[in-house]
Amino acid sequence: MKNKILLTTLFTLPAPGLPVAFYTTYSYTAYTVVDLTTGEPPTSVPGVGGTLALRADGTYDKRLSLLMGDSGPRFFTQHGRFTTKGDSIIFRFTDLKGPDVQRGTFRYVAATRRLTITIDGYPKGNKGVYELLATSSPPGRKK
Repeated sequence: MKNKILLTTLFTLPAPGLPVAFYTTYSYTAYTVVDLTTGEPPTSVPGVGGTLALRADGTYDKRLSLLMGDSGPRFFTQHGRFTTKGDSIIFRFTDLKGPDVQRGTFRYVAATRRLTITIDGYPKGNKGVYELLATSSPPGRKK
């Protein structure tokens, strides 16, 4: 029982070094694909929308929509756990194929409440870069 309480406490504490305002809901504002296999410049994906909720207990909810040409928007939903260490971020989730992990880096700018997440792609060097903006005011401030 003691170990269970200790584990629960460890998984509910915010990561050290990140401000409380980091744990909030963000809106996707841009998505760029870097594909080194094509020789083309990075591609800005149009029609990005949705939200990413990052919680201090290490859980997250992702609801992303992208316009895919004439076929209309595609919706991506993902729920799972995330961890940070330094500028690294790891998302763990389960989808139709089973458990999966996405690794990358992040940059949070507290003054503007902007978050940039870069997810590593395949083959090595490819990546997806997501730009997000917090949807709510930081704790203690009114919008």
